Amino acid sequence: MTYFSESDIKNLEHLFKINLINSCSGYKSANLIGSKSKDGFENVAVFSSVTHIGSSPAMLGFFLRPTTVIRNTYENLKETGFYTINHIHKSITEDAHHTSAKYDTSISEFDVTTLNSEYKNNFLAPFVKDAPIQLAMQFVEEYDIKANNTILVIGKVVGLYVNENLIETDGFINLSKAEVAAINGLDGYAIPNTNSRYGYQRPKALEVNG
Repeated sequence: MTYFSESDIKNLEHLFKINLINSCSGYKSANLIGSKSKDGFENVAVFSSVTHIGSSPAMLGFFLRPTTVIRNTYENLKETGFYTINHIHKSITEDAHHTSAKYDTSISEFDVTTLNSEYKNNFLAPFVKDAPIQLAMQFVEEYDIKANNTILVIGKVVGLYVNENLIETDGFINLSKAEVAAINGLDGYAIPNTNSRYGYQRPKALEVNG
């Protein structure tokens, strides 16, 4: 195996280091976060850091890089308190990835891609039309990560839309049926196509030799 010490990593060429460290943690979720500014400008951006926080209440978190540059998603959700999380599926990966480009606040990524916004149940923030799983989110709190000046944003799920054919009898959402994407590193998109489920595990009974 190739070995990188802490010193080796620190001295790597910048882009190589970013790609290496972003991909070493494994596959990550691929989501589009939709938001709207107080002035009515829509925004949608790709995130690979959405993570489960808890089920009761239902809460999800995601990480933001330092806000030393414009972060429209962050500014919008702090202004309005609402945003959406939408799963990226196979047919929209290219356009979804393009939302990582930094556009001015007045330019909506919906207008420069084939992605379309839609609104449901008078929720303020836009959903991504045809996304197989869509979550309406309300901002709860944030935590500053002092070690690298990133922010953990936590929100609660106030609405959940799931294509009904994806929901198993026990509530499990079968993402592979919808060709939902995962992200490897910063720009590698994969479409998982199988699920192996093993159920809730309990300790095995050990034989006592006597």
